[in-house]
Amino acid sequence: MTQYGTLRMWAAVLTVMGILGVLLAAAGTIVWAFEADGFWQTVGVLLIGGPVSIFLATLPLAVAQALRALADVGDTVAAR
Repeated sequence: MTQYGTLRMWAAVLTVMGILGVLLAAAGTIVWAFEADGFWQTVGVLLIGGPVSIFLATLPLAVAQALRALADVGDTVAAR
C-alpha cells in the first residue's frame, strides 16, 4: 500500500482537467479563427494565439506528471 495516494489522486484529477483544457482550447481557437476579421488576423490567431493557448492548457498535465513522479520517488525511497 502506498502512502502517496493523495498525490496520485490529484495527478489523475489534473490529467482529466488538462485533457479537457486542451480540447476546449483547440475548439476555442477554431471559433476564434472564424470570428477574426480579415485574413491576417485569422493567420495570427492560427499561428500565434492558438499554439499559445494550447500550450498554456497543457500546464495541468505537466503538474500532474510532476506529482506522479514525486509519488513514485517517495514510494521508492520508502521501500529502502
